[in-house]
Amino acid sequence: MIRRTTDLSATARDGFTALIDVRSPSEFAGDHLPGAINLPVLDDAQRAEIGAEYVRGSKFEARRRGAALVARNIADHLEGPLSCVGGGYRPLVYCWRGGQRSGAMVAVMDQVGWPVTVLEGGYRTWRRQVVAGLYDQPLPHRLVLLDGPTGAGKTALLSALAAEGAQTLDLEALAGHRGSLFGATVAGQPSQKAFESALHDALSRLDQSRPVVVEAESSRIGRRALPQSLWAAMKAAPTVRLDARLRDRVARILADYADIAADPEALNAALGRLPRHHAKTDIARWRDLAAAGEMAALVEDLIVHHYDPAWRKQALDHPRSLLAEVALDGPDPDHATAAARAIIKALDRHDFAA
Repeated sequence: MIRRTTDLSATARDGFTALIDVRSPSEFAGDHLPGAINLPVLDDAQRAEIGAEYVRGSKFEARRRGAALVARNIADHLEGPLSCVGGGYRPLVYCWRGGQRSGAMVAVMDQVGWPVTVLEGGYRTWRRQVVAGLYDQPLPHRLVLLDGPTGAGKTALLSALAAEGAQTLDLEALAGHRGSLFGATVAGQPSQKAFESALHDALSRLDQSRPVVVEAESSRIGRRALPQSLWAAMKAAPTVRLDARLRDRVARILADYADIAADPEALNAALGRLPRHHAKTDIARWRDLAAAGEMAALVEDLIVHHYDPAWRKQALDHPRSLLAEVALDGPDPDHATAAARAIIKALDRHDFAA
């Protein structure tokens, strides 16, 4: 029997063996339910072909041609990715709006004997849930900002906090960007909708009664914009300030951004994105250091003359209550663990209801 649902809570989604998106690969790449796999019943070229035939030619012939392609593609999935799946397989299947494409896949899977469920409203049901959760209401989570100058080790400390049992939200990981001029990654960033899907999923898995530590960011991470509800909650959140010695910050940046340092074109392009208020002589000096391979000197100069002044200005423009201050000296994991434990104690002492 074919089941139907509109329940897309994290618990409900985790109850399925698989989430199957039967839309075309380009639709799937734009955004999809987190954790879904793509088993398209029509690929991009086939979907365009059938759509064009439906508009300019015979609707009957378009449906017949489409049915043949859908049947062939479903057969390929049954003989390929689904060939080793047993009878206990419990998939949730969806297309764009819960219509013909998911209906075709679900009908075949039901005949096979799998207890299959179709998502009513398709992907659009998920998208409405994401928008409602991120844009239509205030964020209910109790955020704590992990702030500090560039290179202080905020990302490493966020990982240490998670390892010690604290709730964390890694926005840079979700956005596929390290949050600075030099923060682009080889994999690139997800689409805005995909970023929002991942963010909504991550938030839905957090306990709203416990604090959530999130790294201080601007309202954009690379090209991805933070939803207004999250940004408002971050601006109002108390802060844990992290500091580190300059030499440790330089070493950490050199290690974390080794890929940029090894790519002269990427490094030059990043320097070209520096704000225009910097003197031409400063930018020329930084370009000369980069060309000469003097990475440590370049990083230190950028920290002193670009990153730290910008960070201090932001702190003045957006004052926040200070919950705790910690220092992270060197890359030793034990230091990060000790700092994480100190922060957790501070969180336990703080009255978030006040």
